[in-house]
Amino acid sequence: MTTIHGVSIPDSRLARAATELVRDIETPLLFHHSSRVYYFGALAGLKRDLIFDRELLYVGAMFHDMGLTRQHGSAHERFEVDGANAARDFLRGHGIAQADIDTVWTAIALHTTPGIPRHMHPVVALVTAGVEMDVLGLTYSEYSDAEREAVVAAHPRDQNFKEEIIQAFFDGIRHKPETTFGNVKADVLADKDPQFKRGNFCTVIRCSHWHGPSRPVCEP
Repeated sequence: MTTIHGVSIPDSRLARAATELVRDIETPLLFHHSSRVYYFGALAGLKRDLIFDRELLYVGAMFHDMGLTRQHGSAHERFEVDGANAARDFLRGHGIAQADIDTVWTAIALHTTPGIPRHMHPVVALVTAGVEMDVLGLTYSEYSDAEREAVVAAHPRDQNFKEEIIQAFFDGIRHKPETTFGNVKADVLADKDPQFKRGNFCTVIRCSHWHGPSRPVCEP
């Protein structure tokens, strides 16, 4: 069991089952990314002196991108919701309390919604903290060189990761562009698909059936 500055994967039946399931379903890219999210999230929790359940954080981290997979991606839901639903079903199958299931569900569903998770339950906050570190590098300077190097040694993050994760996002959501309205994944489709037309919040308001003085010409 790899321990990195006081953080290790929980040695429990639940964690082992999560590892096995996610490793079988996700690509190595997503599996190692999800594992790094756990380590970076748990390290953030220690730095912030938070009290958190490491099993729940581990499941949240490992399942947060399951909605990008063929097995768990739906036709019409946001990929975050698909991943949250997969984690919910997994936890129910292991007899976990509903309150804990709700926490993990929320952590996954909100992990791409900036500014909100950090004010919520520690597990919710730390899944997003791990994602924001590994994908966006927003808190890169808050981790020591030794911490970053140890996490990457345990779960490799190669030089092409930036473009590979963007491609993985695109591949997982390209069939349901409507689910990116109002969220960061619209940027992925705009980057990868020149035909993509981003939804506009103001246009939705102006084109609603409510009467108003300046209703524009809208598509039927």
